[in-house]
Amino acid sequence: MPTDPTNTPASGAAASWQDPAAVSLMLDDCQTWAVVGLTTNTGRTAHSIAALLQHRGKRIVPINPDGAEVLGETGYQRLSDVPFPVDVVDVFRRSEAAGEFADQAVAIGARGVWFQLGVVDEAAFARTRAAGVAMVMDTCPAIELRKR
Repeated sequence: MPTDPTNTPASGAAASWQDPAAVSLMLDDCQTWAVVGLTTNTGRTAHSIAALLQHRGKRIVPINPDGAEVLGETGYQRLSDVPFPVDVVDVFRRSEAAGEFADQAVAIGARGVWFQLGVVDEAAFARTRAAGVAMVMDTCPAIELRKR
C-alpha cells in the first residue's frame, strides 16, 4: 500500500515535530488550552484528551462551530472570540484543515500549537516556528504525558 507523501516525514523531521523542549513548555508551563474540534460528543478523542488535560489542572476552551459548552467550559466558535489569553491551541482537525488554526494561534498570541496524532502540515509547522511560536505535531498529550 503506498504511503501518502504529504504525511511522510523527511529524515529526522518527525523528531523535530516532537521537540522535547516544545512539549515540556506546553505541558509544564502552559495552563489555558483551546481545543479546536472539541464538542459535546463524548465518543470523540478530542473529548477524552480535553478531559485528561482538565484532570491535569489545565483550563480547556472548546472551539467548535456551535460554540457549545463542553466539560463545564464555555465554548467559542473561533479562536479570535476567546476573550482571554490562550497558551496552547490543540488542533483536532484533518491535516488539510489544520494549518489555518496554526495561523490563528499565532495571530492571537498563543505560546504553542499542538497538532494531534496523525495531523501533519509541514508548511504550517515552518510558519509557526518562524513566528517564534512553539509547535508540536503528530503526537498527543496523552502519549507525551505517559513518557514522563
